[in-house]
Parts: sequence; C-alpha cells; structure tokens
Amino acid sequence: MAAHESTPEGTQQTGVQFRVDPVVLELGQRFADAGFELSLVGGPVRDLFLGRTSPDLDFTTDATPDQTLAAVRGWADAHWDIGREFGTIGLRRGAHQIEITTYRAEAYDPESRKPVVAFGKDLVDDLERRDFSMNAMALRLPELELVDPFGGVRDLHAGILRTPGAPELSFSDDPLRMMRAARFASQLGVDVAPEVREAMTAMADRIDIISAERIRDELVKLVNGAAPRTGIDLLVETGLGDRVLPEVPALRLEADEHHRHKDVYQHSLKVLEQAAALETDADGPVPGPDFVLRFAALMHDVGKPATRRFEPGGAVSFRHHDVVGAKIVKKRMKALRFDNDTIKAVARLVELHMRFYGYGDAGWTDSAVRRYVTDAGPLLERLHRLTRSDVTTRNQRKADRLSFAYDDLEQRIAELAEREEMAAIRPDLDGQQIMALLGIRPGPVVGRAYRFLLEERMEHGPLGEEEASRRLAAWWAEQPEASHAVDERENVKDSRNGEGE
Repeated sequence: MAAHESTPEGTQQTGVQFRVDPVVLELGQRFADAGFELSLVGGPVRDLFLGRTSPDLDFTTDATPDQTLAAVRGWADAHWDIGREFGTIGLRRGAHQIEITTYRAEAYDPESRKPVVAFGKDLVDDLERRDFSMNAMALRLPELELVDPFGGVRDLHAGILRTPGAPELSFSDDPLRMMRAARFASQLGVDVAPEVREAMTAMADRIDIISAERIRDELVKLVNGAAPRTGIDLLVETGLGDRVLPEVPALRLEADEHHRHKDVYQHSLKVLEQAAALETDADGPVPGPDFVLRFAALMHDVGKPATRRFEPGGAVSFRHHDVVGAKIVKKRMKALRFDNDTIKAVARLVELHMRFYGYGDAGWTDSAVRRYVTDAGPLLERLHRLTRSDVTTRNQRKADRLSFAYDDLEQRIAELAEREEMAAIRPDLDGQQIMALLGIRPGPVVGRAYRFLLEERMEHGPLGEEEASRRLAAWWAEQPEASHAVDERENVKDSRNGEGE
C-alpha cells in the first residue's frame, strides 16, 4: 500500500491521493453496511505519506469487539480475540494481518503496568490518545477521507516528532511512548520536539512501571533502525538510558587530566554505526539489520568502567574488560528478558572482540588461527565485522595497519578453511573410536580424551586416524585411569574364562 499522485480512490485537502489495497476498501464497506464507522489508522496511514508499505493493517471503529466479530464473520480467513479486553480483535485475510480496535480512552494507573480501558464513540477523541501526531491520522472508510486533527502531515514534512496533546499527559498515559520517541528517531530519522524531549527528561522514572519485555521490544526496534546512534543518544541525554540500559551512559567516563584515553561512549556509538554499515544484503553472511551484531557493537566496551586503572606515568588501562563486559551484558540482557540464544551470541562477541589485537605485531601460528575460528563458531562473520568496526582512531596510519592485518587474518582463515574444513573442526577420532581403542566405557574420561585430541588437532592440524591413535595411546599411558581399565579388562576376561569351565 503506498501514496500516489494519480489514483481515483480518494483525494484529500493535502493534495495527496491515496491508493489502498482492495482488502481495506472491502472491510470498510462491510462495516458501513453494518452501520459502523471504520478507519485505517496509525502507522499504515503515516507510511502512505512516506511511500512505504506497512506489513500490518490497523483499524479503529465505533463497533464493540462483539460487533466487530459479527462484521468480519465469514469474511476473515481466521480471527483471534487475545486483545479483546483492550477492545482489539485480530484477524487474517489472505496475506494481510489485521487488527481492529474499538475507539477508546485509556490511562495508566501511576502504580500499575496495565492500562485502564474505557471504550469511546468518537474518532478524534481516539486519535488524541495516540502516541504521536504523525501516528494520529486516519483514513475514514470506505470514502478515504483523511482525518488529521493534530497536524501529522505537517510534522511528517517537517521531520519533527510531537504528541497530539501535552507530552506529559501522553507519557503519563503510557510511559513506553518515551521509548517509542527514541525508536522513531532511529527508524524515521526525525527530530524530537523540544517539549517532547523535556517531558522525557522530567518523566524518565515513569518508565520503571513498564514491563521488561515491552522495553526490550522497543530497544530491539531502535537498535535495528536506520539511525540507531540517534536513538541511543536520545535515551542517554534524557536519562531514560539510566533506567533501561544503564551500562551505556556509564561509558561517559571522566577524561583523565592528560586525555590519554578516548571518549568510550562516543567511541561505542561510532562502532555501532560502523558495524551497521558492514551488514550485508539478504544473500550475504550477515543480513541487515542484525540485532546481535549491532547490540554487541554498542555494548562491547561496557566492562571498561569497572576495569579502568590509572597506571604509573598517567597511562590508563582496562585489563580484561572484554571478559568483564561479557558478564555485564549477560546480566543486563537477562533482566530485559532476552532469549538465551541471543544473550549467548551477544556476550560471546563482547568476550571475543579483543582477541584479534596483537595479531599484526606478533603474528599468529596456524594453531592460533584455528582457535580463533573455532571459538567464534557461527559468529565468525559477525566477529569479523565487529573487530573491523572497533577501529575508530583518527590516526590513518594506525587504522590502515589494523585493516591490513585483519585482511591478512581473513586470508589465512580462508586458506586454512579450504585445506581443513575449519567450519567443522573435530578431532581425528570420535567418541566411539576413543572408547574402542582405550577399552573404556562412556564417562568423563572419554571427554578428557576427546579434548586432548581436539587440542592436538588445533595445534598441529589434521593428523589422520593412525597418528591420532598413536598420540592417544601415549596420552592414555600417562593417565591414572589406564591401570584401572587394564584391571577391569583382566577381571572381565577371568570371569568369561570361569563361565567356560
């Protein structure tokens, strides 16, 4: 669905003519025939002016949820009423996901996370309670009359984010709207109106009543936006960052008197920008937007405040900030209710982001390259991009040296991968072969033997079964369990001999 300059369906006072999907007009006619109002509302209307296609369709109506169900029965392919208590009925028609919500007035109890809902009968009143003016526009159906009482078109053209009414009232009704302001700044590249920014700053503590899951979802959309740096900066400047992601504003370390370390906060924002720029298209190894890469870029140095030390002579160090940072990231992401796989991936990238440094000076053995690849596992392509993004120095000679060094490392990885199938490095013997050769049963010793062979594989490359067996035998001869295994085999042999007598 998109806005066009020449279509017969509907011309409004803005001079813009609208062409909408036939399913929108069909639904509007059904409600009109049933005696109810129906309007396309919110993001889908905003996107008409932006020339974008909305994946979902949102409608508002004066019909109650029961009346809505009656109107769509026989027309919708499927429907669900999980949001019924809030006046929302969901349905599917062909490829379209549709939500229809009864006009409503809602407000948050100051101490509650759940909205108190009252249904209304007026479209303009409903629009006034929406988050931002650019989302408080509607198209009445089926006639396609634009309803824009709060200047949404004006604000879209100006690239400014305002609330339909006083921002203090809007954010009191739903504090998550403050997070949405930062998200829209990231997604749409709009500026936040001064009065909106002031209200966000004054009311930042109101975000505390919002569930971690809702905050997480907004944060993901913000980080995946076209300008994530802008959104994060807005969170930090208004104090919301201190409530929802305190590790990021904590990166604004006081500069030491000799200015011998860079601004870690601004550096982290730059790394985020550069990492996003290195994402690939859908056919590449890291299709963008990639939340794992971007969030790891933002959080990669969060261990620095806890590890900062002033050394003799005025130097500043952050020893082991990568390991400390990985632990901090895990804790924060668990608090925000991220899934375990996403937590592990981001934390692992943070833990590994310093591994490359020193490669250009000291050089790595093939063994070290293998370990780098194996430790990164499926995150290797993201780690490549994170490591490259972490170079923000203004010293061009230093930047070039690091870039050339990483080019060399990637070339060596490619060469080793071609020879050794590094994507799936395994010992030359599997668990069954280990147990057969050593005459042992499943247990911890098998794991130790497996790790020994993996270490040999890393250090020396592919050995082949014969050489791996020889080294395993030599290792086994030095293990205390070896004599017990011999005794056990002798006992088994004796018992079998006794059975045959």
